[in-house]
Amino acid sequence: MKELKECVVVDAVRTPIGKSGRAQMKKLGGSFRECSAQDLLVTVLRSVVDRTKERYPDFDPKEIEDLQVGCLSQLGEQGGNIARIALLLAGLPDEIAGATVNRYCNAGLQAINTVANAIRVGDGDICLAAGVESMTHYAMGSDMQITSRIPNYPMIMSPGWTNEPLRSIVPQGVSSEMINDRYGFTREELDQFGVWSHQKATKAMRNEDEYFKRVVPVTYQKRYTDENMKPIKDENTGKQKVEEVTVTKDQTVRSVYLDDPEKGWEMIRSLKPVFRSAQKGGIVTAGNSSQIVDGAAATLLMSREKADELGIKPMARILSTAVAGGEPIIMLLAPIPAMRKALERADLTVDDMDVIEPNEAFASPCLAFSKDFGYEFDDPRVNPTGGAIAIGHPIGASGVIYFGEMVHYLKNNNKKYGVQLMCGGFGVGIATVVEAL
Repeated sequence: MKELKECVVVDAVRTPIGKSGRAQMKKLGGSFRECSAQDLLVTVLRSVVDRTKERYPDFDPKEIEDLQVGCLSQLGEQGGNIARIALLLAGLPDEIAGATVNRYCNAGLQAINTVANAIRVGDGDICLAAGVESMTHYAMGSDMQITSRIPNYPMIMSPGWTNEPLRSIVPQGVSSEMINDRYGFTREELDQFGVWSHQKATKAMRNEDEYFKRVVPVTYQKRYTDENMKPIKDENTGKQKVEEVTVTKDQTVRSVYLDDPEKGWEMIRSLKPVFRSAQKGGIVTAGNSSQIVDGAAATLLMSREKADELGIKPMARILSTAVAGGEPIIMLLAPIPAMRKALERADLTVDDMDVIEPNEAFASPCLAFSKDFGYEFDDPRVNPTGGAIAIGHPIGASGVIYFGEMVHYLKNNNKKYGVQLMCGGFGVGIATVVEAL
């Protein structure tokens, strides 16, 4: 019987994050409104491969066995197995296979865990894992709307849904309010967490030496359209106005929370609850929830023996992975059992962790994780470079984005252990433990 191999992280990159700018919302300012999801994914795939080839000339991309890509709304430009399509568009070797993964918000980290475990059992020595989501082009749940074409098909979460056991499925923001009810969290605690996320992300973005180690620029052909997505013509040529655009930094992080805390507090306190009225006790607002955004990320993984053979100095190794299901209605607490299993499999505890990286889908579950594991919600180990409240949550890409944030932070700051955990729709959770090398 084969012995398990070590799986190591060679590199991890992400795009800058752009605000969602859906035409139907009349929001036209998103950095990637005219950029396709394929272009975003191609950028990070090329980057992570080219960077490795530049540093280690003996690395041959033809030896990459597989690419797994997390993506939630798999239709249109994100459909047709975008993993394989992006490989071809990126000019990467035909020998690389590709598959697209959907485990809701867990999808990106699931892509990493899938290829990591394949490497550990000997099914290939080199693999890519990535994630992508254009929420400008495909709103969350877009892939489910196709069922509305089928007569009398009852949509989950639509009015009148009565079939067991999903009759009470609710939007995640309502689930977040239910967590507040269960744990007794206050509006001030949620807002404090939101402010803190922006403050950390602002500091991280201003540390450009480290920021640009993990964030790679995206250059694309911007084709100008109006609010109805109709082409805007160039006055000189009469054709659609086209301009080459390069995006280098996150569009989402609000530095005011760091630079002018008093003004920041005024801003966040003025926001109205979204999922339950204030009169009924609602406290979940846009300021303590993740941002709807566009982005992509990729990481390159190898067996330890292959890295040694190529003279590669890896960033980290993956110690353990875990998934878990939970209550489908409150839905955001499944990372708790997933993290317990992952830590146990690594023979470590939360006290051993130098970074705790919960996905900030909402502040509420992040506070719940801290309660259940016995650390303070403002523990400096928590999301040290900011999270999805400040940076954003491009659903399928988030797992890869924040995996890269965690690994780079550990490496840059001479830390050792990190754990990443993510909640997902209908009550799925995932966790991964890493050790920096």
